[in-house]
Amino acid sequence: MPLIRFDLIEGRTDEQLKTLLDTAHDAMVEAFQVPQRDRYQIVTQHPANQMIIQDTGLGFERSKDVVVISVTSRPRTEEQKQNFYKLLVEKLGETCGIEPNDIMISIVSNTDADWSFGMGEAQFLTGKL
Repeated sequence: MPLIRFDLIEGRTDEQLKTLLDTAHDAMVEAFQVPQRDRYQIVTQHPANQMIIQDTGLGFERSKDVVVISVTSRPRTEEQKQNFYKLLVEKLGETCGIEPNDIMISIVSNTDADWSFGMGEAQFLTGKL
């Protein structure tokens, strides 16, 4: 936990996807200080005509490399979130060649009662986590 979903236009290789996911995890570990094995990632690839990602009037263009990253997490501070945004964009640029204008990130917070990692239990509430 956090759970990270990646929506992107289809066409990346398995190696490119692995690098993307590894890089995002590294940024998450650094920014949110989560354990290394605290890794939950889901990729959904779409045909180009099924992703319309504009700029909310900010004046920049998106390319075929656009990636939307949706994070569901326990509450994080504004500082942690801003650090995560910055780290992730820098690292994805360095390792994957993705331009900053092609990375959109959204974080949704929830509470301990909203997580079950299996076995029909809320491990944050039972004290197992």
